Amino acid sequence: MQPLIRHLLELFYPRLCMACATNLPPQARSLCLHCQLQLPKTDYHLSQENPFTQRFWGRVPLHTGAALYHFDKGGKVQRLIHQLKYKGQQQIGSELGQLYGEMLSDMSHYRGIEVVIPVPLHPRKQHERGYNQSESFARGLATAMQTSCEPDALLRRTYAASQTAKTRQDRMENVLQAFSLREGRLAGCRSVLLVDDVLTTGATLEACSNAILEQQQPRISMVTIAMAS
Repeated sequence: MQPLIRHLLELFYPRLCMACATNLPPQARSLCLHCQLQLPKTDYHLSQENPFTQRFWGRVPLHTGAALYHFDKGGKVQRLIHQLKYKGQQQIGSELGQLYGEMLSDMSHYRGIEVVIPVPLHPRKQHERGYNQSESFARGLATAMQTSCEPDALLRRTYAASQTAKTRQDRMENVLQAFSLREGRLAGCRSVLLVDDVLTTGATLEACSNAILEQQQPRISMVTIAMAS
C-alpha cells in the first residue's frame, strides 16, 4: 500500500494499541511503545524453576515453563488476549510469539526444543472462530526459536463451551480425556514445547502432556502468553 493512501486510511480509521486502545504511531504494529515497556512481564523464563512450573508440581514431569505476562482481570493483558482470541487479531499471537521466542532462545533450559505444539481447539470451535489463537503464538515462537511448529500433533476429541467461568474442578473434568496424540506424531522427538494462551489451573496443559506421555516420552516444556494468579 502506498504511504499516502495508508496515511489517509489511518486518518479516518486510526490504528489502536491492542492493549490500551490509544492511537498507534506509524511504525508500531499491535502495541504502543508504552505498553511494550509497561505490560507486566513475569521474567519467569530467567529461571528453570519458577511459579509457573510450581503449578505443575506432582502433576506433570515438567522440564521448564514460563509465561510472558501476568494476567489480571480487567487489565491490559486481558484486553490484549481478548483481541487475539475473539476479535480476529491473529497478528498479536505471532508478534508476541516472536518476541518471547527471542527471549527464550537466550536461555539454556529452552535450547534443544525440536517441536512447538499449540493446544488444539476442537474442529468445530476452530471452524466457528476461524483460527486457533494458540497456534498463532506457537508459530511466532517456532520462527524465533528456529524450530518446527506442529499444530496438528494433538487432537481435541471433545467439544466444550468456554472454560473461563468454570471452577478448577469443572475444568479438570472437562479436559481429563479431551486430547490424544495423533498416530505416528513425535516419533523419536526428544523435546517438545507445549503452548497455550493463558495458564489458569493448568488443567488443559496437563491433559495435553498426559496425551503425549501415553505414547512418547519427550522432555516437556511449556509456554503461555499470560499466567493468572
